[in-house]
Amino acid sequence: MKTKYELNNTLKVNVAMSILLKSLVILSLCLLSMPGEAKKLYKYQDEKGRWHYTDKAPSALQSKEFKVEVRQLKVATKQRVQLNQIGEKRQPEFVIRNDYFGPIEVEVVFAEQENVQAAPALPRKFVIQPGVSETLFELGAVNEFQGWRYALSYRYSLGEPSAQHDAQAIYYPPFASYRKFQISQAFNGQFSHTDEQNKYAVDLSMTEGSEIHSARAGVVMSLENDYFKGGTDKQAYKSRANSIRILHDDGSMAVYAHLQVDRAQVYAGMRVRAGQLIAYSGNTGFSSGPHLHFAVQVNQGMNLVSVPFRFSDRQRKVSEPKAGQWLSGFVVD
Repeated sequence: MKTKYELNNTLKVNVAMSILLKSLVILSLCLLSMPGEAKKLYKYQDEKGRWHYTDKAPSALQSKEFKVEVRQLKVATKQRVQLNQIGEKRQPEFVIRNDYFGPIEVEVVFAEQENVQAAPALPRKFVIQPGVSETLFELGAVNEFQGWRYALSYRYSLGEPSAQHDAQAIYYPPFASYRKFQISQAFNGQFSHTDEQNKYAVDLSMTEGSEIHSARAGVVMSLENDYFKGGTDKQAYKSRANSIRILHDDGSMAVYAHLQVDRAQVYAGMRVRAGQLIAYSGNTGFSSGPHLHFAVQVNQGMNLVSVPFRFSDRQRKVSEPKAGQWLSGFVVD
């Protein structure tokens, strides 16, 4: 995510300020207290022939009395990180709001700078925990008798920059104990596992509605639950997959993607155990067919990169996933 924050100041007798906040979304990937329903539009006609359009689901009685049409609505990408100004106009201070349930690393730089300075100096990187940070830096004029203007730009990456993935960590097959699925694409898959975020990802072929279970314990850092379409147009669908991101104790993060709309069984901030039901498989986002995309990622140099991992089998033997391999689920102790 990269965002530009512009502030033009002209100092005369008083300080005149104008603030323009622009958001430029580059990365894809919610601050929810409980699982929420995807955005829907409900249309029905009452006994007097009047049409009703609402985003609130009709009651069970209304649904029985009237024919209710349901239409899925498109949702906007959520902005979970914001650079906010506080303090006095002559010496503004800045904080960052982090709506992820886990740490992020943020870099703030001057995109434009005229007769203005920062304390501490920019560019600078900050590690921000969930919520609103303490004051990170303040700005002021170099020469207070002259006008000053600036534009701030910031980008961020999910996760602690110091996180080290535990290479010995065990990952269980991420589905129900009574199911068996084949790996259609493994590490370095040529269809879509060619970039750093997905180099060490696996795709599991499975029918829509298959139960998805947590492969490892952790905290739900974020989730997307509202997208309802998928296809092979990468530009149109690459950032529109339902997904769940789980933060592990070592700072690494597991991503479960292409999930079914409105069927998340967890909420952001929830602690989940290994083997717990978290969602159902789908075909949302950049996808050639129903499947589960699974990867483990860490923050390296302000970028998300995937790392190798191993699945455990029923005999507790661990091995690196291979294309064409069949995985069998089992009850996690």
